[in-house]
Amino acid sequence: MSKDQNITIKLVKSGIGRMKNHKLCIKGLGFKKLNQVVTVVDTPSNRGMINKISDMVEIIES
Repeated sequence: MSKDQNITIKLVKSGIGRMKNHKLCIKGLGFKKLNQVVTVVDTPSNRGMINKISDMVEIIES
């Protein structure tokens, strides 16, 4: 794994009605709206947030 490896993810489900820590994961990954696509650095902390809300996001292969 190189230093500059990135993951592109898309938020496909809303955070409304979710647990507070799920909403914080959405915010921490940089999402502001539904269906938004963001690119984050592939770090263990970002992977953990993605795994926690895995039913709400879609990983886009590039």
